[in-house]
Amino acid sequence: MSAISSARRGEKDERLRRLIGSYRPLAGVPDELLGPDGAPRPHWLRYLDGLTDLAAPEIERRFAASDQHIRDSGVSYRTWSDSGDPLINERAWPLSHIPLVLPEAEWRGIASGVAQRARLLEALIADLYGPGRAIAEGLLPAAAALGGPEFLRPMHGVKPQGGRYLAMYAADLGRGPDGRWWVLGDRTQAPSGAGYALENRVALSRSFPELYRQMNVERLAPFFRNFYFGLASMGARAEPRICLLTPGSLSATYFEHAYLARYLGLLLVEGGDLVVRQGQVHVRTIAGLKRADVILRRIDADYADPLELNAASQLGVPGLMEAVRAGSVAIANALGSGVVEANALMGFLPHLSRALIGEDLQLPNVATWWCGQEKERETVLARLDEMAIAGAFGGGVPGFPGGEPVIGGALAPEARAQLEQTIRERSIDLVGQEIVHLSTMPVWRDGALEPRPFVLRVYAAATEQGWRIMPGGFCRISDKLDARAVSMREGVESADVWILADKPVEITTLLPTADNIRIRRITGNLPSRAADNMFWLGRYLERAEATLRVVRGLAGQLIEGDGGAGSSRAPRRLADLLTAWGALPEKKGREPNAALAFAALHDAREYGSALSIVRSARRAAAVVRERLSPDTWQLLHLLQARVEENASEPVSEAEVFDRARSALQATAALSGLVQENMNRVAGWRFLDVGRRIERAVNTCRFVRQFSGEDSPPEDLDALLDLCDCQITYRQRYLSGLAVAPLRDLVVLDPFNPRSVAFQVERLDGHLAVLPALHEDGMLEPQRRIATRLAAEMRAMDARALDHATILGFEQNLLALSEAVSARYFLQGPHAARAGKIMGLA
Repeated sequence: MSAISSARRGEKDERLRRLIGSYRPLAGVPDELLGPDGAPRPHWLRYLDGLTDLAAPEIERRFAASDQHIRDSGVSYRTWSDSGDPLINERAWPLSHIPLVLPEAEWRGIASGVAQRARLLEALIADLYGPGRAIAEGLLPAAAALGGPEFLRPMHGVKPQGGRYLAMYAADLGRGPDGRWWVLGDRTQAPSGAGYALENRVALSRSFPELYRQMNVERLAPFFRNFYFGLASMGARAEPRICLLTPGSLSATYFEHAYLARYLGLLLVEGGDLVVRQGQVHVRTIAGLKRADVILRRIDADYADPLELNAASQLGVPGLMEAVRAGSVAIANALGSGVVEANALMGFLPHLSRALIGEDLQLPNVATWWCGQEKERETVLARLDEMAIAGAFGGGVPGFPGGEPVIGGALAPEARAQLEQTIRERSIDLVGQEIVHLSTMPVWRDGALEPRPFVLRVYAAATEQGWRIMPGGFCRISDKLDARAVSMREGVESADVWILADKPVEITTLLPTADNIRIRRITGNLPSRAADNMFWLGRYLERAEATLRVVRGLAGQLIEGDGGAGSSRAPRRLADLLTAWGALPEKKGREPNAALAFAALHDAREYGSALSIVRSARRAAAVVRERLSPDTWQLLHLLQARVEENASEPVSEAEVFDRARSALQATAALSGLVQENMNRVAGWRFLDVGRRIERAVNTCRFVRQFSGEDSPPEDLDALLDLCDCQITYRQRYLSGLAVAPLRDLVVLDPFNPRSVAFQVERLDGHLAVLPALHEDGMLEPQRRIATRLAAEMRAMDARALDHATILGFEQNLLALSEAVSARYFLQGPHAARAGKIMGLA
């Protein structure tokens, strides 16, 4: 070995020593990194050898790049607080920088066990809602299966469209003290986390591309491709319309819903987007009702239909059960499939497996005793100090707050006596479970590795060729050293999972390869709710820009004058405009100053402040997140950051001016991205319609405020600044400021992209190509308003343009906004206003 190679090997060995020199697994608990002999396991040694090719500062830089990707992509989850605003409590996804590494040979056993369990639970669900063999033959007590809220009686005897109850199944696994993988819980209702697992992979593989390739990490794309084709095979049509049903943007995991919809090409819908007509489910779109063939649901089954299930639900679709019984729509996972998530069933699964599929379970359960049986209940009471007591059908233990399992041995005597009484009185609702001590895996802490307990969620997708297992998963890591399974309910970090193949992995893609794919240029129909939010996103962005321009103009006037007490009335007019727009509170007799400009920019208490409007824009964007690129979301985040930055610190006029200008640069970047990067489909058109209406209305208001017949030059100059027309006017008119040419430029000039006429022409063009409900050759109301207004402005002479006429333009624009809303944003109970139902696509 050369001296250089020897020195390099010495450096790597020293880096490895620093990484794991202080690594101490928990006593009596298996560890993923170190074997029983205290040496790194071979597959982990491969990973650490690649990692130590990099110096510590470079590793930290790569980790920071992963975190930056998470922030830039808007990967997040939401929590509630007293304010009730989930955007304020939206948190960046807590990515752990060290992946869980597993060799292919071990993974094959895990995958086989998870696939077997998916087959078992599919068979059990079919039996419970069908012949009921397990109960009739005494294999399963009826109360253990049917006593929980997830058994839906309206589904009994109903065979799901497509023939499957489960389209995706997930198992939560932990490695027990014996070194075997154990199933801690089953997820059959609406398994979550797959989208986050995919983002974890993207973040780490981009930061460590060389290491990722060298390790032969199995790709995730084939799993998602199989999952998509599995969903498509459930539909009755050759090219089914597949929808992802989300509870909405207030859901804790809404990011994942939007991410999966975009990644898989699904139509993201809420309950209000769907309607049942003639036994079929339809999506309310801007072109009328369009049939939904497959619904991937992310709402609990009980909330799916307020007519036959939970009457209090505002998330579901009235009549959905009717469509399910008619076999006209496939639901994934089927309504009622959550019944087998119950802890009460876990103790019965070993012999159910032998009875239903003729096989012994490959992956054991956590030992579970259902207290609804006398013998099992007495066993739990006798061993209470060494058991965790949990709800048999979800939820917590009655009388014990927090919803978490209760460990008998950790209770004070009074609480322990209460728990015993609860077990005797509510036995059917409780189970006792063995306390499983989970294995640990390494996490990065201050330049070294430390052990932490973890739970691994593994996903299985149903396909026409059988169950396919994601080669990886969703790994949750606890921040506590307590390795009991019950402490993992709230993991604070999430790690990628690397399955190491024995040979190089083929690069795959979700793109189809068939030669007979029908070419299309329009990406499906736009749901009315999505159109509504795109429209208001455009309006809010333009409103934010207008407010920022007024704030910048006010700060500029104050800088050039003497704090607002000079002869120019422009500062007062600008302040009055901000007050009229709700950016400042009503208060008479005050002089414009830096504090007012600062408040109009930063005061979240005022609904019209720049900060409030930008937050409204981000809320609207959150609802249509799957339709916005990561760059767009990143710029929205940047815009919000610029108006939130130092919002509590009073500043001078010059600082307010600079802040407004900086935020305007972000709005300009957003506008450029929208104009140059968004495909010219319906979503973009509604966003642009919103922008054009808002800009035209604001320009009318600017003109009425600053271009009276007796307006001084300072007012006219302020108008040019607000409309961004200084250069054009100065080049066109060398004789100075005059009212008539200025009004012509900012109101009637069809070549000026800031003028009212320019916006109206674009509005008329957008409305001309948006779909009509009735093919009778007649203009719909919104089109009539736009066409008439465009013609009137083309024929108008600037010298005849007065404030009354401009006010008329403004009122027509507001009427146009109402007409667009009434025609396209079909959200009410009578929203399904199609010309006819038959023949819907």
